[in-house]
Amino acid sequence: MLKIGSDFYILASSLASRRSTRVLAGGESFALLDAGGDILESPLEALGFFHRDTRYLSCFELKIAGEVPYLLNSYLSDDKAQLRVNLTNPDLEVRGDAIRLARNSIHIERSWVLDRAQMFHRVTVRSYAPAPVTMELDFAYGADFADTFEVRGTERPRRGEFFPPAVNGGSVRLSYRGLDGITRFTEILFDPPPPALGTRDASYRLNLQPDEPMTLEIRITGDAEPRIAAGKPAARRVFADAREARRGEVAGLQAEYARISTSNELMNSLLRASCADLAMISSLTERGHFILAGIPWFATPFGRDGLITALQTLWLHPALAQGVLRFLASTQATEISAFRDAEPGKIMHETRRGEMAALEEVPFGRYYGGVDSTPLFVVLAGAYEQQTGDAALASEIWPQLLKACAWIEARLDRSATGFIDYAAGELSGLVNQGWKDSNDSIFHASGQFPDGPIAVVEVQGYAYAAFVAMSRLAHARKQLDAMVKWRERAAALRARIEEYFWSPLLDYYAIALDGDGARCEVRASNAGHLLYCGVPDQQRADTVSHALMQPDFASGWGLRTLAAGQARYNPMSYHNGSVWPHDAAICAAGMARFGQRQNVVQIVSEMFEAASHFNMRLPELFCGFPRIPGQGPAPYPVACLPQAWSAGAVFMLLQACLNLHIDAGRKEIHVQQPALPIGIENLEVRNLPVGDATIDLTFERLGGEVVVVPMRHAQSGVRVLAHL
Repeated sequence: MLKIGSDFYILASSLASRRSTRVLAGGESFALLDAGGDILESPLEALGFFHRDTRYLSCFELKIAGEVPYLLNSYLSDDKAQLRVNLTNPDLEVRGDAIRLARNSIHIERSWVLDRAQMFHRVTVRSYAPAPVTMELDFAYGADFADTFEVRGTERPRRGEFFPPAVNGGSVRLSYRGLDGITRFTEILFDPPPPALGTRDASYRLNLQPDEPMTLEIRITGDAEPRIAAGKPAARRVFADAREARRGEVAGLQAEYARISTSNELMNSLLRASCADLAMISSLTERGHFILAGIPWFATPFGRDGLITALQTLWLHPALAQGVLRFLASTQATEISAFRDAEPGKIMHETRRGEMAALEEVPFGRYYGGVDSTPLFVVLAGAYEQQTGDAALASEIWPQLLKACAWIEARLDRSATGFIDYAAGELSGLVNQGWKDSNDSIFHASGQFPDGPIAVVEVQGYAYAAFVAMSRLAHARKQLDAMVKWRERAAALRARIEEYFWSPLLDYYAIALDGDGARCEVRASNAGHLLYCGVPDQQRADTVSHALMQPDFASGWGLRTLAAGQARYNPMSYHNGSVWPHDAAICAAGMARFGQRQNVVQIVSEMFEAASHFNMRLPELFCGFPRIPGQGPAPYPVACLPQAWSAGAVFMLLQACLNLHIDAGRKEIHVQQPALPIGIENLEVRNLPVGDATIDLTFERLGGEVVVVPMRHAQSGVRVLAHL
């Protein structure tokens, strides 16, 4: 028997790879529908309406006279707040040799909006037949109340109790009491009430006059009774109210970003879609905005993903970093738990709110099995203070920063190799705990899996950057002894990384060290993260940059996670040869740091061209097949879209291209040899925050160079220092 993946491997139906889907999201909820606006009952597909890691609607289908309508078109609004679908009837019931109603006689417009724990559906039917038409409009529905991990393929030995559906007037209520003692319910309310309403279906008999529309609305609420009993019932609103509320919320979130526009309308579309994706999956907590990792599989706060997304967008939207830091500080581990891979000072990897997490059938209720979130937490805090000049936030979370650094130092000191390493506390935890956390992503050159504990290379770079950040934060607070201590620890760690991870055999950094300190001499993109952290000297940085741009890494659509020809290379795998936009963006930002200007332009241009094949959006990942003229990149079948750090990658890539850095303390913007992506002649950034001021910048291509022209800088007091 060959085991595929870990216990949390995502199983997938082949139908998922052929189905076009649409996503709506808001708060702690999301909905995944097919292109026709239906939720089809299909095993191992994430179609449905989900709230807090539970699927509250597993079936919702519309039929006309018992037949599936033809799809005309289907699209999300620009702000991703509304799904609109246009349908028409097929040739309906044949009586003898005569067709009763010819196709394309009836137009059906479906609109969906999601707001918090409610979905709002409006259906408008209009007949273009020359005479009055009587026809049936049918709905089928159901709720399996499956936990997200069940939808992903995890089998449970037993489940809770399903209650008989309750039909009352124009509504039907489906209920389930989980093994956690919580009763979850789905209420479907029809307006006007259908003449025929049952526990699994509803039917209207419509009398349609020529060119006279008929409209009906359906509100679907998914929640849990303890929350309702606590006096927090879901708001009772109609479709138009919910749509305007959601649009207003998304517009408010998007308005917080500095605005970028270019001379290329396709690039503008990508920028707008990326900003809309980030707004769509932003979740407002009591401590500010947090970003959900990705839909459908990771619609929950992830430490690593939130931190990297905040770093990607920091120059345009520092408020996201503020919310991420506060949220993660409030959930920092305070005790030791092997089941949760928790130790005092660690920053959360993932949190879940479903039934399986509550029962500890999975460890992810609040899970700490990621060794990179803790140093990245410190890195973001340092970057936030330097860029915004806001010293209050780091002072507010200073105790958590100290605990995070204490965990990093303790992990380094007790490790046999002297590096941050990992091994799952229990079999239920993640085998690999860096960003490449699939069970087969770390291996030796032979393809054999290493004995642990394992130290992956990029995490050591994050730890180095964390010590540098803490040294600067301590200096700003006049804690000179601490400043010197962390500066020395950074220098010592940097030297050890160079000594132990650099492979003369590869002329490149090894991906990891095993438990005996032996190198996993594998050429992977992880080394590019060291450039982002500033670890190598110029010579080694040039060597790594050159290697990453060779055909075994450079697919033509971006950088592969693993070089072709390495053991376990597979361009269709999750981490061993696919292309991840956030990974390519970090590598590009690292190259920009070391002056690799043309490499950055090439990566940015390739990622932009890849996005054009994904409807001007970047998915979580896609396959790493080499680029072939006339063919686009191959999708990864179960990739999340939207995915936070893929949407954020666009902004990190542009910042790397412009080579722009903000120092709010000095009220300065530094621009070092800026470049523009291929095909873009000018780029404008409006309302760029620099401390409590904002500034507009214009980048223009003049001859072979790109120049920056500041606007409104005199009144803002911001200096733009350009080094061309």
